[in-house]
Formats: sequence, structure tokens, C-alpha cells
Amino acid sequence: MNTAAPRSYAPEIIVAAGCLIALITFGPRASAGLFQIPMTVQFGWGRDTFGLALAIQNLLWGLGAPFAGAIADRFGTVRVLCVGAILYGLGLVTMAYATTPLQLHLGAGVLIGFGLSACSFNLVLAAFGKLLPEQWRPMAFGAGTAAGSFGQFLFPPIGNILIDTLGWQQALVVFAFTLLPVLPLSVMLATRKLGGSAAQTAAAANLPNQTIVQALTEAFKHRSYVFLVLGFFTCGFQLAFITVHMPAYLKDAGLPAWVGGWTLAVIGLANAVGSLTSGWLSTRMPKRHLLAWIYLGRAVAIAAFILLPASPVTALSFGVVIGLFWLSTVPPTSSLVMLMFGTKYMAMLYGFAFFSHQVGGFLGVLLGGVLYEQFGSYIIVWWLSVALGVASALINLPIVEKPVARGVPQPA
Repeated sequence: MNTAAPRSYAPEIIVAAGCLIALITFGPRASAGLFQIPMTVQFGWGRDTFGLALAIQNLLWGLGAPFAGAIADRFGTVRVLCVGAILYGLGLVTMAYATTPLQLHLGAGVLIGFGLSACSFNLVLAAFGKLLPEQWRPMAFGAGTAAGSFGQFLFPPIGNILIDTLGWQQALVVFAFTLLPVLPLSVMLATRKLGGSAAQTAAAANLPNQTIVQALTEAFKHRSYVFLVLGFFTCGFQLAFITVHMPAYLKDAGLPAWVGGWTLAVIGLANAVGSLTSGWLSTRMPKRHLLAWIYLGRAVAIAAFILLPASPVTALSFGVVIGLFWLSTVPPTSSLVMLMFGTKYMAMLYGFAFFSHQVGGFLGVLLGGVLYEQFGSYIIVWWLSVALGVASALINLPIVEKPVARGVPQPA
């Protein structure tokens, strides 16, 4: 039986459009660290100033995700994606012409943060869950995540070239224009009709006529969901810290600027492989075990990297290894949310998990900047990333992989 909700486009078109949106929206964000040294040198800011702007971005990205998801669940995905892309572009332009920390925080922090919450892969994956047949979903989650990773592979080297040839301000403006294709592509992910009738929505989600408040209450009383949300904190902490501070860390070690850009790029390329593999493994092994191995693998990779002398070889090798684990947490995490609660409120409930992810990102970026200014080194945050990786590996093990038990009869 086909368990997918009604759709207007073939699954291949839906997946292709969603992957392109994920690629386009993830690229500029993954390149943010390239602009830290040019901006701080030109304006005389500390790295804590730049770090705070990107920390605000991560926090508001996470804070806005549940609300953007709830709006998309209720009114459809297209409007949310379009508004998000416009805010994102305005944020990049504001960042390009910022001359004070407040302007930087408004552009790079507030506008890009809220823009990402409404147009990044969290909305794409939720649309996949609603629009695709059940057998397509795990691999589609992996493909959408991998596409975002490929954006991370493409954009940092392009960003380095644009900064060298046009200057950092013009590079940001070019990045803003790359977001325009999101507007027509979002039409392929239209989901408004899924909320047409309460009965249809309830049947599609295998739920009674559950309200948003009831869905949230149910989720946060469910121990496995809480463990999943807490574990996702570490993912955001590690990824955001590395994305923003890795180029500066390698520059401090005496390596040329291209090493930082290409390290971020190979992370993205390896992540495309890791995310697809994770989507495939999510259908073939317990998802909680997969998550535990991913977090443990990250901890080992980070520890090895900071214990070895910094060089182009160790940096690029670390990029490959950490890239395999980079966003490979997303397919099993999103699959678990859908398994536990169905698709009706998936965008919102995954949004709350993503909020935890972004709180981690906020602290990773912020602590990286603050502790560097205080101690002249990133070493404390590196080791904190290792400890959090081990903790998240353990916290995912007790997760129970089955639909939430409800006190009402459920249709087959």
C-alpha cells in the first residue's frame, strides 16, 4: 500500500528540487568562517565579535525552526521557503556592508539565522516525509542531507576565489544572488493541500485530530524523544565550532588560507558520502546504534586531529574523516522523529530537535571566540567537543525505536 500523501510531482522531481534547495542554502552558511579574518582585520574587531554574530545566527536558526515547521505543517512549505530565502539574502547583503558590530549581528546573526530556519534542509526533510512514499523516505533524507554537504564542498573554494578576486564584500553579495533559485524550486515541495481536511490529515499521520499543544506535550513526555533531542545538541556544537573557527585555527598554525577553505570543502564532499551511507544504514540497523557510533567516531577523530601537528595533510585528512560523520546524524534522527510520532507534525517536532542542535551551535561558536580571546587558543573547546561526543554516544543507546503508545485505537 502506498502510504504517501497526495502529491503533484513525481518522487524524483521532489527529491531533486529538495536537494537543490538544500545545496543552495547550506553553501553560504558553510563558508562563513572564510570571512572572519578579513572582517576582523579590516574593522579591528576581536574574534569574539565575529563569533557572537555567528552564535546568534545558530541560535535563531534553531529558535525559528519549530515555528517555521509549525507554519509549514499548517499552511504549506512554499511560502515558508520563499520568505526564508529572502531573509537569508538580505542578511548576506547586510553583512557585506556592515561597519559596526551591531550591523554585523543584525545581518549575519538575526536575518541569516531566521532565514535559515525557514529555508534550510530541516524544511526540506519534513516536506520529503509528507510527500514521498514510505520506501523513498530514508534514502531521500540521506540525499537531502548529502546535497547540503555538497553545497559545503562547492561554496568554500568558490568563496576563497571570490574573496581573492572581488573582495569579501562582493563575495557576500554574490552569495546572496545564489539564493534566488530557491523561489521557483520551492513550488515542487508544495504541501498545503496536505492540511485540506482534518480527517485526511489525521489518516495520513495515523493520528486522531491532535492539536499542536497535544503533539508537543506528547513528545516532551516521551523519554526517547528527549534523549534524541539532548544528543543532537552535541552535533550542533561540534559542527558550528569547526565551520566557523577551523580556517582561523589553521591560519594560526601557520598554514595558508587555502588549507582552511579546502578543509571545509572536503568535509562537505565526504559528508555527501557519509549522509547517503547513513540514510542507507538507517533502514538496515538500529538507528540508536548508528547514532552512537557516529558520535563516538567524531570524538575519536577530533582527539586525533588536535594531538597531531597541524599540516595540510592532517587538516585535509581530518576533513575527510570528520566529513563522513558530519551530518550523518540527520537521516537517523529525522527517521526516528517520524517513526515515533508520524508525519503530521514532523516539521515542528524535528524543528525542536534542531533547536537543541542549534543551541549547541550557539555555544560552540561563542565559546570558540570568547575562549580564544581569553587564552589565545581553541584547545579547551576542542576537548569539550570530544567529551560531548562521548556523552551523546551514550545518551542515544537507551532510545526505544517504536511508535509512541497512545491511549486511543489506531488504524492499521
